[in-house]
Amino acid sequence: MWRVLPFFVEIGLLVYCLIDCLQSDEGRIRNLSKTGWIILIVLLPLAGGVAWLVAGRPVTTGPRRVPWPSTQTAGFPEYERPRPLGPDDDPTFLASRQRSDERHEQMLRDWEQQLRERERRLREQEGNASDERGDADR
Repeated sequence: MWRVLPFFVEIGLLVYCLIDCLQSDEGRIRNLSKTGWIILIVLLPLAGGVAWLVAGRPVTTGPRRVPWPSTQTAGFPEYERPRPLGPDDDPTFLASRQRSDERHEQMLRDWEQQLRERERRLREQEGNASDERGDADR
């Protein structure tokens, strides 16, 4: 176990420094270009990683800059971010659903009225037909 520990430390340092270098702003990197630091970190993982941390990493002054400062959620922790309203909380959506329901109900009432009218006409026709048959039988 102890024999592989330096290997894991070296791999961890390589991964950390490489990701940190890739994500750093090119204008803020010190002493070498970004490409130079990446080559140094990859070719000499232990020495390049330590050199990056000591001499190449940008010095952070002030608050951390986020790449999306103009968005609505910048600066909010995940649990405090403003959430969009769901459709059941949106008054315009609810009003449109109410109008749709009212139109649907009116359509059903009209269909029921038409069905009643057809049934009434059919009964009248059956009544007239039975009266005619009764007259013809006599």
